Order: sequence, then structure tokens, then C-alpha cells
Amino acid sequence: VFGKDINLVLVLSNLSSDHKSVRVDMSASTILYTRRAVAEILSAATSVELGPKQGKHIRVKIPYTHYGKYLTTDKRIQVTALCEVLRSQGLKLLVEKTIILEDTNIIIKLPRRVVVNRAVSLEISYANPLPEPVSRCVLLVTLMNQQVKINLARLAPRERSKIYFEFTPRRAGPLQLQVDFSCDKFSHVKGFVTIAVAP
Repeated sequence: VFGKDINLVLVLSNLSSDHKSVRVDMSASTILYTRRAVAEILSAATSVELGPKQGKHIRVKIPYTHYGKYLTTDKRIQVTALCEVLRSQGLKLLVEKTIILEDTNIIIKLPRRVVVNRAVSLEISYANPLPEPVSRCVLLVTLMNQQVKINLARLAPRERSKIYFEFTPRRAGPLQLQVDFSCDKFSHVKGFVTIAVAP
């Protein structure tokens, strides 16, 4: 989840009946959706001894403080582990994993029934998932081809807040509401709902 430390486990298994020495070079970078690297956030190396038919776990932690300021709006991190079996004529194995961090910041609550030409109030809650305060918070609400920009107060670390948004639907049928939350530390956290407007 965006704003939290990332904990990973690399599992190495020796499927042979011989003893193996393995060197593991691990790295992680924030990336764009095109897989182009933005910034390296982790570089570590370790060696592991594996007995016959033995497996071992290597735990890796990427703290938020290492990746937070380098993350793009794609919220993607590429982790690679290059595993080289020593004294084996260059036997290597590359393991890759792309992590897409989830947003749990926007929650939109609708009333049970929405009727055309009758005012309705929605609850929009938003959060700061980070271990540090954020300021210059802005909520952009898009509904019925109109955008409303709402300037919000700063949020303390891990704080959740909410506002009430009132509107009157002018026609029956499905209506999409989109919310976009930005601040000084991150931008474009989105949430949306489809509202069924009754006649």
C-alpha cells in the first residue's frame, strides 16, 4: 500500500544433491508504466550457502523513506535479483517483480437512493497515508461534465478527513463521479463511483 514500507521475500531452492554457494545482487527502482527507470532506491548484495535440496529465504525491506520522493504517479517499483551460482561456469538466474502500490485514500459514500431533480449529498473521505504531514491539499470533483476544485486543510501523518458534496442530478440513468486528490507530497490519487439516478 502506498505510504507503507515494502516487505519482500526471495526464496532460493537448491534442487540438486550438491552444495551450492550463491551470490545475490538485488536492486529496486521506481519506474514509469513504460518500465523506464526513474531512480534507484535499493542496492544490496549477499551470499547464501545452500546444502543439497535445501531452501532459504532472503528478506528485503524497502522503507517508505527510500522510495517516497522518487515515486511517479504510476506508483510502480521494479525489483530485480541476479542470482549467480559460484564455481559453476557462470550459471545465473534473473528474477524480476513489478510492484504497483495500491491507493486506499478515496472513499465515496452514496445515499441509498438518488432521484432526478432532487438534491443529494455525498460523503467523500480522503487520507494522508504517509508518516509525515502533507499540505496544499486539493480535491478535484468531476461530475456532469463540470469540475469543482476544493482547497483542503493540511493533513497530519496517517490522518483521514471528509467533506460533504451536494449536487442535483438533472437526468435519470447512470452518472459517473470522479474524485482526484493531490497535495505537496503526491498527486492524482483517484476514486470514482457510478451513480444510478432514478426517474
